[in-house]
Amino acid sequence: MRVVAKIGTASITDDSGRIRPEAIAKLSAEVAELRADGNEVVIVSSGAVAAGVAALGFDRRPTDMGTLQAVAAAGQSRLVEAYNVELDRHGLVGAQVLLDPHDFFDRRQYLHARATLERLLELGAVPVVNENDTIANEELRYGDNDRLAALVGHSLHADVLVLLTDTDGVFTDDPRRNAGATLVPLVPADDPLLSLTAVAGGGGSDRGSGGMASKLIAARMASWSGIRCVIARAARPDVLAGAVSDELVGTTFESHDRALSARKLWIAFAAEAAGSLHVDAGAVRAITERPSSLLPAGVVEVRGDFVSGDTVDVVGPGGATCARGMVAVDAAGLRAVLGRQTGDLPEGMVHEVIHRDHLVVLDL
Repeated sequence: MRVVAKIGTASITDDSGRIRPEAIAKLSAEVAELRADGNEVVIVSSGAVAAGVAALGFDRRPTDMGTLQAVAAAGQSRLVEAYNVELDRHGLVGAQVLLDPHDFFDRRQYLHARATLERLLELGAVPVVNENDTIANEELRYGDNDRLAALVGHSLHADVLVLLTDTDGVFTDDPRRNAGATLVPLVPADDPLLSLTAVAGGGGSDRGSGGMASKLIAARMASWSGIRCVIARAARPDVLAGAVSDELVGTTFESHDRALSARKLWIAFAAEAAGSLHVDAGAVRAITERPSSLLPAGVVEVRGDFVSGDTVDVVGPGGATCARGMVAVDAAGLRAVLGRQTGDLPEGMVHEVIHRDHLVVLDL
């Protein structure tokens, strides 16, 4: 079985941001157990920024991108060193892999990154993956490692994605505010999944950038990749073995029979929407019931100042988002041709606002 295990910053660092060797030791020991049973394991680990904050003497996580990139560089080496020490105790070799969104959005980069990860697994190494925070920028980054882990799982055709966190899983309400909240043990494949985000709480801890909402997005990405996903507490004994054997060790998300490409997963879930296109009922039917592109004739309103190549939401007459896609025209150009038939478009203008290959229909 092929397993991707992601662990968050709050689970491997203390309140000051320093790496907790005992937490990495526990994870490494559980990875070693899975390997001994014949499984392949990839670790996706947060913690570089937090470790860099502590190493450079900051009293809190910085907010400007330049400083964040600098502290990530200082922290990443310390993070990988900690994994190397603990994996070596079990005769395993850790291998640092730093990825950015281009590695999944660009086909050539995607194939190269996948081939590298596959070869590392063939050689018996344990890839330790993180976002390349040192070169990432505000406009093009994952923002958290949950979605990165889902994309890694997709590229490697993983059997299970385990998102290790500091809570027991997904609850019916925020357990920090409602003592009556109960754990959701199983989310069926046909559940919208993201309907739970309203009760999932907000962002991550002061030391990290994720949160339960991002884990639910990652779970949906995994499900739409045909991968079972488990959200569970990192400190739980034998949590990885339990997740792999399909025990209810947290919240399990069943795999869906729908399969998207990595590019469409990025468009649907990982990219931030730069605006929205409000369309008429005919356009909704065309893109949801037939393999059609979105044309200017069906667009009734444009919101936002996006440019060609940005991701936007497609909103139907009732106000619900029915699709997401990557636009081929900018907002100003589209506003000038709202509602026009293809034959009435200016010469040289692309006919598709969003080409079908760059459009993802969401669950309605």
